[in-house]
Amino acid sequence: MRDQAIREIATSTTQQELQEVRVKYLGKKGRLTQRLRELGNLPAEERRQLGREINAMKAELEQAISHRKHELQQSELRQKLEGERVDVTLPGVPFKAGGFHLLTHVINRLLDVFVSLGYDVVTGPELETDYYNFSALNFPDDHPARDEQDTFFTVDGRLLRTHTSPMQVRYMERHKPPFKIVVPGKVFRNEAVDATHEAMFHQLEALVVGEHITMADLKGAISEMATALIGSETKTRLQPSFFPFVEPGAEFAIWWENPRSGKEEWLELGGCGMVHPKVFEAVGYQDATGFAFGFGIERLALVSYGIPDIRYLYQSDLRVLKQFRGVL
Repeated sequence: MRDQAIREIATSTTQQELQEVRVKYLGKKGRLTQRLRELGNLPAEERRQLGREINAMKAELEQAISHRKHELQQSELRQKLEGERVDVTLPGVPFKAGGFHLLTHVINRLLDVFVSLGYDVVTGPELETDYYNFSALNFPDDHPARDEQDTFFTVDGRLLRTHTSPMQVRYMERHKPPFKIVVPGKVFRNEAVDATHEAMFHQLEALVVGEHITMADLKGAISEMATALIGSETKTRLQPSFFPFVEPGAEFAIWWENPRSGKEEWLELGGCGMVHPKVFEAVGYQDATGFAFGFGIERLALVSYGIPDIRYLYQSDLRVLKQFRGVL
């Protein structure tokens, strides 16, 4: 029995097999345990002699099991370490790199153009007060834009800005002319969401203030922007329009080749005009002149890249987003 048990212990390849051997010989119903129970049937002298031999064998088996268990544990540890081993001499595993969102590409391209024209890039808060969003920009108290159908108001009376124009007032309060700034950022309107409208979108606003600024300077700035974006052959157009914070005001468009249709056409971009005297009055400017223009960035992206639905830009659908990784 001893020799067989020692062989089985030595040839156990897992701790589970070793446990089965231990139970086989030393468990409650094990072979060696059963022999101990049978000692009571033997004469006293024979019982003492055989008892000593069985106990010595039990101790030997327990020691052999303990030794084999340690060997198996060390073997398993070596296998685990080998499996987790890292060869530090190998080159690193490259991670898959993401890409900028299409709107980020378009915004960065626009900012590059304006910075090259000498504009400073500034940003402002998205949570605004009625004063900066409306009053200081010459919006009358009964203007429809103040209605909750168009504007998201908070419980403390503030609102999510409906355009980037509040930054005109904020900047002019802290700076004296001359200056040229451009303001990119999110704006919010209580729109019914469809293929061409979203409750949150992006605008880019430009403001130039100095001495003897005229509509000719405005037309030239828009032409410079269009040329840098589209090419030297592009044309621009101003059509009279009304905005509370400019006088006179206009809507501007650029002549370009639509990549979707392959035809040349006018692309309406946004509004512009000479800064209204009431806006200068709100910031304490006297004898100042300037112009401002702004437009929606989503519209430029949709038309430029043939995207039929503005909602595609915000649905996090990788099938859409991957198409425009590194487009510019």
